[in-house]
Amino acid sequence: MARRLRLESETGIYHVINRGNYKSPVFRSERTKQAFLKCLGEACDRVGWIVHAWAIMSNHYHLALATPRANLSEGMCWLQGTFATRFNRFRQEHGHIFQGRYKGLVVDPIDGLGPLCHYIHLNPVRAQICRTADLAHYRWTSFHWLFQPALRPPWFQPAPALYHAGGLLDHGEGHRCYLAYLDWLAEDQPAQKRMRFDGMSRGWIIGPDDLAKAIALEHRELAGHGPRLAIELQTARESIWTEKLDQVLHDLRRQRGDIPSSGKSADWKLAAAARMKALTTATNRWLAHQLQMGNQHEVSRKVNAWVRASSAVQD
Repeated sequence: MARRLRLESETGIYHVINRGNYKSPVFRSERTKQAFLKCLGEACDRVGWIVHAWAIMSNHYHLALATPRANLSEGMCWLQGTFATRFNRFRQEHGHIFQGRYKGLVVDPIDGLGPLCHYIHLNPVRAQICRTADLAHYRWTSFHWLFQPALRPPWFQPAPALYHAGGLLDHGEGHRCYLAYLDWLAEDQPAQKRMRFDGMSRGWIIGPDDLAKAIALEHRELAGHGPRLAIELQTARESIWTEKLDQVLHDLRRQRGDIPSSGKSADWKLAAAARMKALTTATNRWLAHQLQMGNQHEVSRKVNAWVRASSAVQD
């Protein structure tokens, strides 16, 4: 069966899930969970995601995220690929760590997003890892960030969960009321059923039936246009990279006219490539072409060596 076409939108909201290969416990240690959270933050900085809720369990993760740049696939490719590379390098292992392609359910922003955030925050309670009363101290969901605003990165926005729980505000009293709300919800099976908790990780959409019909119709209309859409998406992606590269060159007091007259491994080119890799998902192939740095594999090797050398000097 052909894979379902991923509809990506500037207003897209998704429930993203993946599990360890053969359901293996990828996130066995706190260090591994922290490494994944760090990768998530880097991905958000690169592709502009907004995360409304997250949970990292022993063998899987949940994300409720928005994609203002219509780039779910691009960001997930970077997130899972980068985390897998770091994971295998640290453990001196090889092979897949996740069970194939991630699952990305389309979420209705009105009727689906708030309940999804509650569902994600209650994951450790359902797994009997902690009690609802202890969620504020449990580090591996976004719920504890409510009570510790200093820990929150700019890409985390909890407003949908608070609003759905009764129009709560993002302050101390609102946080305490949300905790009480989750405590009630964890015990109220009819309420969970109304919010469709049993379908949060199944199927392909979280929301009312009419939304599902509308998206199914859009799928049918786009059937057969996959290659064209892929080209359009790549063109939009490269446009963003080009704009960012111009900004990086300006910051380095360089311009495109300097590129042909400088060597493939000029320090400023390595600095520009390293900066682009830190800020975007630009590929080595694209960087090699834009900065005239030769082979894409050489770009990867030389930039990594330059970054290590720069870090050593700073230390």
